[in-house]
Amino acid sequence: MTHRTFRPSDEPLSPADLALCQRVFVAVCIDREAGTHPEEENRIAAITIELYRHGVRNEDHLREMVSAARGVMIRLE
Repeated sequence: MTHRTFRPSDEPLSPADLALCQRVFVAVCIDREAGTHPEEENRIAAITIELYRHGVRNEDHLREMVSAARGVMIRLE
């Protein structure tokens, strides 16, 4: 029998996880004015989920890192 080790990134996202990622996604799309570019939206979504799954759970930090990954720096208040 093969035993598989599960990592935290293998766990399904909870509704709270998805809500946080959605807020970050929307904020970054607004900052980037990506609403008219589906390819850009897809990339932002993928980056958001990937960073979240790798442990970036603070909303402000996640937003900053997603924006930086897209080449845009935002000002956190």
